[in-house]
Amino acid sequence: MMKENIVDRKKYIDGAKRIVVKAGTRLLTDKTLVSPIVEQIASLKNNGANVILVSSGAVGMGMNTMNCAKRPSKLSSVQALAAIGQSKLMSLYERECARHGFHAAQLLLTAEDLKHRGRHLNIMNCISELWAQNNLPVINENDSVSVDELKLGDNDTLAALVAIMTRCDLTIILTMVDGLRSAKDGRLGERIPTVTKISPGLVQAASGTDNSEMSIGGMLTKIAAAEMVTSAGETMVIADGRIPQIITKIMNCEDTGTIFLPRSAKQMQSKKRWLNFFSRTSGKLFVDEGAEKALRLKGKSLLPSGITKIEGLFNRGDAVSICSLNNNSFAKGLSNYSSQELSAIIGKKSCEIRKILLSGDDEAIHRNNLVISS
Repeated sequence: MMKENIVDRKKYIDGAKRIVVKAGTRLLTDKTLVSPIVEQIASLKNNGANVILVSSGAVGMGMNTMNCAKRPSKLSSVQALAAIGQSKLMSLYERECARHGFHAAQLLLTAEDLKHRGRHLNIMNCISELWAQNNLPVINENDSVSVDELKLGDNDTLAALVAIMTRCDLTIILTMVDGLRSAKDGRLGERIPTVTKISPGLVQAASGTDNSEMSIGGMLTKIAAAEMVTSAGETMVIADGRIPQIITKIMNCEDTGTIFLPRSAKQMQSKKRWLNFFSRTSGKLFVDEGAEKALRLKGKSLLPSGITKIEGLFNRGDAVSICSLNNNSFAKGLSNYSSQELSAIIGKKSCEIRKILLSGDDEAIHRNNLVISS
């Protein structure tokens, strides 16, 4: 098992040139860890890698500044603490980055920034320019103004979405534990070195690991992040950020932490990334069992004949969810028809469509504009 683990790490970590490093809140309450994290990032940059740092810690530093022992439940109080702590956090990063000859560049993001197509592209262009200038993008949730973002799943989710957006080969989540552990009879067991598939058992093992006194994330949010990253065809590692030279050890393919392997050998296409992870859906299409099987197993387009019901109002080109008969959403796609047009042809064969609409596509959603999400 050890040999297989090392082989997997060499296969998926060796040669990674776009890397997201995420540092958690509880980790950053120890300010002495900021310097070694930045030092290891500098080493990655010197070896030709483009690195993004997704950093929690603004609320935690605000709590320390205001002598607040427990994270408040009132949203405005959390926002105020984030506003106080953010400048202190960035000053630490800038000081350490300057020692290595580059600058820390702050980007504060919300869910809306990532899901709005124009802002999404602007973020990507900004990151590309910062990389070209040899600076370090430091990304955090905009907790001081965002309501929805505080419910999104902490910066673990943000790190996954940023990695997917920028097509990063590797995402490293630094936390206070040495990876995912097995669970038996309610007790944590040995470290799991490699995860090839995220099963319900793994999710169960991650339950109850959050610490609401300082942060809103736990192992469950990390598992969810791994699910997203690996479904896009990339790799994620969870490791203990307190271990000396932990990033270097990971990049050297040493047996440390837990590595989550990509679901597919091929990285997801850019258009399908946007559709799966960032697009807003305007409606639902319910399909019969035959259509679901054709989409899931045979890589087919969705035909009007396989649709049983539609919900919502949408236009041609809008994103819609594709659901099974039991209301399980398993795919997303761009509709070739408006909801009004599609209502007239659901369940109809291709030869009948033109009699009803005079003209139109054979497919309700073409395979090139469709992605299986679960």
